Formats: sequence, structure tokens, C-alpha cells
Amino acid sequence: MIPDIAQWDVVRVRIRSTDKDTHPAVVVSRADMCRDERVPVVNVLYGTTRRPTSSPGLTDVVLNGADGLDRPTLVSCDHLHTVTKASIETRLGSVTYERRRAFSRTLHRAFALLG
Repeated sequence: MIPDIAQWDVVRVRIRSTDKDTHPAVVVSRADMCRDERVPVVNVLYGTTRRPTSSPGLTDVVLNGADGLDRPTLVSCDHLHTVTKASIETRLGSVTYERRRAFSRTLHRAFALLG
């Protein structure tokens, strides 16, 4: 586990305990939940390496080197995953401000949130 997990951190984590490898993910839990040692879990959005021929869907955001990744990574906003803080192995970087705004818009679209 890494100390001081924060909202918008780009991390590597096993989404499911049966996963062979870790995957990039974006921490979306509130800052107070990330800091609270009594809360053992955080919510993340799962990322996958983006295929050169694929384009992002309406509920995807693409991250890249500016966010701490070594290649374009497609992050789906269709499903929140809950992972233990202890399962987070590495912090790779932090989502840029511009992409944070893109995540906000995309999450609204993905969950049909009004507002």
C-alpha cells in the first residue's frame, strides 16, 4: 500500500483478487475518504491500454504521459470499482486539471446525472 492516496491519483491496482496483473486506475473517492485510515477502501475507475485503432466511446476518457502513464490508456466511466487501499501498489501520477473536467462531464453522461 502507498501512503497518502488522493483523489485523482493514477495508480496501479488489482481490480479483482483473481487478476494476474495490476491495472492502471484513477482514484475518484473524496479526499476525506482517501485520507481516513478507518476507511479501508476507495473507488476507482479502471483503465486499459488503448489500442491504436480504437477511439474513445462516449463514456471513456483517455489518459497519457501527462497523467503519469507510459502509453495512452482508456479509462471507462461506466463502472466504479471498489478496491482496498492495501491493494494499491504504485502511484503513477495525477490526472491533469483539463482531464478532471473531462471526467466530470463523462461521469455525468455515463450515469445520466442531472445538473
